[in-house]
Amino acid sequence: MKHLFLSALLIASSAVSGQTKKDQDRAAILKMEGCYKVTFSFAETFSPNKDYEYHNDRKYEEAIEYVKVVENTENKVVLQHLLIVNDTMVIKHWRQDWLFENTALLTYDKKVGQVESWNNVTIPADKAKGTWTQKVFQVDDSPRYEGYGTWVHVDGRSFWESKADAPLPRREHTKRDDYNVTGRFSHIEIYKDGWVLDQDNDKIVREAGKKDVLIAQEKGIERFWSGNYNCKAAVEYWDKNQEFWKVVREVWTEKLAKGTVDIELFKNGNVIYMRFFELSSETAKAKKFDAKKVRSSIQTIIDEHVTIK
Repeated sequence: MKHLFLSALLIASSAVSGQTKKDQDRAAILKMEGCYKVTFSFAETFSPNKDYEYHNDRKYEEAIEYVKVVENTENKVVLQHLLIVNDTMVIKHWRQDWLFENTALLTYDKKVGQVESWNNVTIPADKAKGTWTQKVFQVDDSPRYEGYGTWVHVDGRSFWESKADAPLPRREHTKRDDYNVTGRFSHIEIYKDGWVLDQDNDKIVREAGKKDVLIAQEKGIERFWSGNYNCKAAVEYWDKNQEFWKVVREVWTEKLAKGTVDIELFKNGNVIYMRFFELSSETAKAKKFDAKKVRSSIQTIIDEHVTIK
C-alpha cells in the first residue's frame, strides 16, 4: 500500500515534468548497463533447526562484469551479463529480461532427482498493470526465476522488489541435496555509482502434498560498482557471438511458452551449458553464420533435456 501511494505521487509529479512513470522505470532499468566491478557476498544467517550445520559462511568474491543492452523496445529491455576473467577470458553469464505489464510467467515448482519442474501461469491483467516482470536466465539461457513488481521512484531513489521461487544457486547446485527450492526476495536499487541486487533467500524442502519446510535463510548482496574497468574483451566476445545467443534465446522462448516444463540440465553425462558453449565456439569459427543450421543444433540439444507436459 505504501509503495502504491508513493508511486501515485510520483506519477503526478512526472506529469508536471513531462516524464511518465514508465519513462522513469525504463531509465532505471537501462542504467544497469555498463562495465562494473562486482562484489558477491553471501552468508547463511538463520535456521529454525538448532542442529543445522551452516554452509558457505561469509562467502565473498569479486569479478569484472560487462552488462550489455541487447534488446530495447518500449515494453521490453534485455540485459546480457558477461563475466571477464584476467582481462581476456569471457564467460557468458546470466541474463535478465524486463517486460512491462507482462501477464505470462514461468514459475519454478521444485527439483526431484535431477529434474527441475516449472509451470506456465497467467498474471491477472489488473495485477500486472504498471508492473515490470524480471525474467532471469542461467548462463545457457535456461530459466532461473521470474518475478514481477512495481518500480518505485521517491526521494531520489529508484528501486524494485519481487518474490520468486528458484532452483538452487549454481554455487550449491552440485554440492547440496538437503533442499530443493530457493525462495528469493530480490531488491534492486540504482545508485549514482552503480546498482545492487540485494537478496533475502529461504532454503526450502518441497514435496508434493506436503507443507514447505524451511531449513535455513541466507543474505546475499551483489553490488555493481561503476569505474574505469577493462571490458574490451567482453565487447569483442559479444560482437562475435551475439547472433548465436540470439537464436538460443528464441528457441528457448518457443520451447517454454506452454504447459508444465521439466528440465534435466545434467543428462547422460551431458550438460546443457557446456554443449552450448562448445557449439558457440564452433559457430564463431565458421566463415559464415548459418542461422538455419545453428537453430537446428540448438533445438536438438534443448529437446534432449526438456520435456513439455
